[in-house]
This record gives sequence, structure tokens and C-alpha cells, in this order.
Amino acid sequence: MDNQRNMIMAIVLSALVLFGWSAISRHYFPTANPPVTKTVDGKQVALPNPTVDAPAVLRDRAVVLAETPRLKIDTPAVAGSINLKGLRLDDLVLKKHRETIDEKSPPIRLLSPGGAAKAYFANFGWTGEGLRVPGNDTVWQTNATVLTPAQPATLFWENGEGQRFEVTVSVDADYLFTITQRVANHGASAVAARPFALVSRVGKSADPDGWTMHTGPISYWDGQAHFDVNYPDLDKQGAEGTRFSIADGWLGFGDKYWLTALVPDAKSAVDAALFARSTDNYTAVFNPPSATLLAPGKAATITSRFFAGAKDVSLLERYDREGITRLNLAIDWGWFRWFEVPIFHVLDWLFKLVGNFGVAILLLTVIVRGLMFPIAQKQFASMAGMRALQPKMKALQERYKDDKPKLQQEMLSLYKTEKVNPLAGCLPIVLQIPIFYALYKVLMLTIEMRHQPFIWWIHDLSAPDPMTPVNLFGLLNFTPPAFLALGVLPILLGITMYLQFKLNPAPTDEIQKQVFGIMPWIFMFIMAPFAAGLQLYWVMSNTLTILQQKWLYSRHPALLAAEGKQEPKAK
Repeated sequence: MDNQRNMIMAIVLSALVLFGWSAISRHYFPTANPPVTKTVDGKQVALPNPTVDAPAVLRDRAVVLAETPRLKIDTPAVAGSINLKGLRLDDLVLKKHRETIDEKSPPIRLLSPGGAAKAYFANFGWTGEGLRVPGNDTVWQTNATVLTPAQPATLFWENGEGQRFEVTVSVDADYLFTITQRVANHGASAVAARPFALVSRVGKSADPDGWTMHTGPISYWDGQAHFDVNYPDLDKQGAEGTRFSIADGWLGFGDKYWLTALVPDAKSAVDAALFARSTDNYTAVFNPPSATLLAPGKAATITSRFFAGAKDVSLLERYDREGITRLNLAIDWGWFRWFEVPIFHVLDWLFKLVGNFGVAILLLTVIVRGLMFPIAQKQFASMAGMRALQPKMKALQERYKDDKPKLQQEMLSLYKTEKVNPLAGCLPIVLQIPIFYALYKVLMLTIEMRHQPFIWWIHDLSAPDPMTPVNLFGLLNFTPPAFLALGVLPILLGITMYLQFKLNPAPTDEIQKQVFGIMPWIFMFIMAPFAAGLQLYWVMSNTLTILQQKWLYSRHPALLAAEGKQEPKAK
């Protein structure tokens, strides 16, 4: 009867873990990128990008782009154009990143013109008093036909009242535009002009916004990055939005991998705001606190920068060193950034060494287990000591079975006398938790991991393992639901965890025995939707732990014999 009760309790606890985790993980621990392949007739076939434009678009983007005069943009990292009508940077694709793992798939589109699907653009202009300023219908002239890192472009417009407006645009070899706005007053009377810069986007990010990863409005000011405003907040606030002053910082919109950020000149403070023009229409903007009064013959100039591209860790850190304060915090590392960033750099260094991120993860696992080996030795020594104390502990349990406080007191005294720490066996697990979480964040957030293959069927380590026996590895024409799509790596994870638990000293409590017996298979289902790179790390860690346990058991034969895991020697 007791065994049946223990089994039922173990099953109930395991079910609570499995289904409870599934309920909360969507918000607190997003699992992985969407699958990039599906199995057809036993072969991996690339899937289309689920975030590209839906069939029902507003207008065809190519038609919208062709309607206005444009200044072409061509650099090693980006391609696109600036709309000379209204001076909008509204056409930008990222050459180095594609929508899917298929090499023939189109590059990621970051910016798109108004009137087309997912409009997303930057605009630079003026407001003023006593003068006519350029507007959305103003057609600018330019001194260049193409904008390249080696060839800046100057756009200019005269209002016919004596004022000339100029915008000089330069771009580096990556994702940073430098914008210099100048207005010269050649009229007979003084005028007041106030420059502005804004980023506008229609629609929310397709990437999830949760506890471990922020997507949406983002800014850095007053010495810290601000992730506390999201799209629903702006919808509620409307045109009032969230307003603040920036003396040295930036603001914009971040997706999981992509970022647009306006960077004011750090020499003086500007007024900034994040707000919604209407539902699903969001704007980030800054301008000086007041207009500049220009006497006849005077001019005013302001320089700002605009980042539009991929959140490459090393690149953002380089821009930080070059004067864009803490642009690297656009990646939402969270509280454990101090630990996660070094893990990323070690992994990135290993990747550059071996040329394969999967192999780099395996090598990282070896390094981690190697560093923890002395602790594991102490863990096993503690296990041996605890096993030697079992007869004395059982005697105490019998003697004080009706006096729990006294039993606890006597057991603590026994541990102290025998110099045994019952918590020492937990230390390796506790130390691995931050490493595991850091790797989870690295695989979730960094563009460097996107679409990185390992071997055979694993074409993206940031997505779940796509090969599952549930549909006979793709031979059956159906796609199992996510919680049943057990890939090969999650199955190996469950098996190696089971073997690892079998090598551990058996718990004395029957319920614990039942829970430990079921837990590997529960974790197999829990880990199935997570990134293949995380699954690979855990499988490798379990395998190394098993080998390590085998070796340490050979150093502690008394523990092995006490567990009944050693064959009696032949006479």
C-alpha cells in the first residue's frame, strides 16, 4: 500500500512539474527560435520565415519604393535607399543576415516605407517659427547618386524665403549612420529653428517580450538602460507617451536580434519621448529643449547618429568604446550580465578557434566540467561519508521518531562529530545553474548563434532539435505538437540523466526514489522545445558526469559497494 501511495505521489508531483512548467515558461523562459527545418521523407527541408509579410499587405513595397526619387545606399553590411521626398531613411536590408537558413532566401529587411507592410523608418527634420520648414512632401536635392562608407551625401532644400536646409549623411562599413543637420538664415530677419530626429514603426515586434528578454521600446539615459516600457504601455499612454531627458544616451526600438537607435550629440541634453501615434503605430523622437534663434547671416548645426542593424555583441561593444555610451546594453542580458557576457566571449572565442558553434559548446562543457572536477571529488567524498553514517542515522530515526526537533538536533550533532556536510553533494549542481542559465541567454539573445549549424540534421543551434521519432523521423506526413516533438537530443538528455541518477547513491526516502526515477523523462519533455545548443550542452555535461562518476567510484570503492553497484570479485 505504501509503495502504491509513493508511486501515486511521485506521478502527481511529476505531472505538476511538467504541466506547471509549460504554463509559466512561455512568459518567464521563452524556449527557442521557431524551427528552421522540417523533415520530409527523412530529409531536412528549410521552412519559410514565419515573420515575413503576410499575403494581405497594404501595397506592394516595390511599387511604393518606385514612386519617389531616392538616394541609393550600398555598404558591405546594408543596402537600400533614402527617400528624397520627406527625407526618410525607409529602405534598408541587412546583407549578412537572411530570413531562413536557405542561402537563396532574401536578406532581413529592417526598414520599410510608409504605405507598405510593416512601415519602419527614420526621419530627420525641423520645426520652427517665422520660417517655412521642410515637410513630408518636400523633395530634397542631393550631390551624390549613392551613399557608401567612402562617399557621404549632402541633401539640401531652400524654402524660397532665405533659409537653406542641409542634411549630410555618412555611413560606416557596418550599421551606423551619422546625420548632420544644418540650417542657414540668408533672410532679412531672425528666425527660430528646432531640429528633430525620429524613428517610427508600425506593428509590434514578432519576437516575444517576457521576463528574460525584452523586445520593444528601449532607451539609455540617466546612467542606465530602460526596459520597463513596452508596446501595451505606449498604447495606453497614447500621444503623451513616456518622456525623459537624455544628456548622454540613446533611444529606439529593439527586437530579439535587430535594433534601431537614435543617438543625440552628447554635448548637450535633449528632450526625448516614446509614444504611440495610434494603436500599433509607435515613435521614438528627440529634439533640443528649445528652438535656436538665427539672426540674418547665421547658421546652426546639430550632429546625431542612427544605428540600424543587427545586435552583434562585439560590434555594439566597439560602438560603446567609440562614444555611443552603453549601446551594448541594447541586448537584454538582465541581472547576470557580469557572468553571461564572459560566457559568450569564451564561446565565441572557441567558435573562432574551431569554426563550429556545436563543437564550441562541447568544448565549453569540457572546460566547465574540468574546472568543477575538484568540487566533484569533494562531493563524492561527502557521499561516501553520508553512506557510512546511514546505520547511525537510522538508529537516531528509530530512537526519536516521535520527537522531530530532537531528531534534527541529534542529526546535526552527528554531522558535526563525523565532519560530514550533507549539502556538499548539491554544490556542483548549484554552481552549474548560473552557467546553464548564461548559456540559455546566450543562445536566446545573440545574433552570433542565429542559424548556426552543428552536424547532420541540426542546422540551427538556437532552434529546437527538429528530428523526432514521433513521426518516424519525417517518414510519416504529420508534424507533432511541440510538447510531443521529442528530438534526438532531448531523448539522449533523458537517457544520460537516467544513467547519471542510477550511478548516484540511492535516496533513503521512497518518494525521492520514485521522483528521481521519473524525473529524467519529465525533463526530456521539458527540454524538448528549448534550443538544440542548450540540449547539446546538457547531454555532454551528463556524459562527462557519468564518466567522472565511474572514475570517482573507482577511487571510493566503499561507496560503490555500499550501493550494491559492484560485482563481487571472483575467488
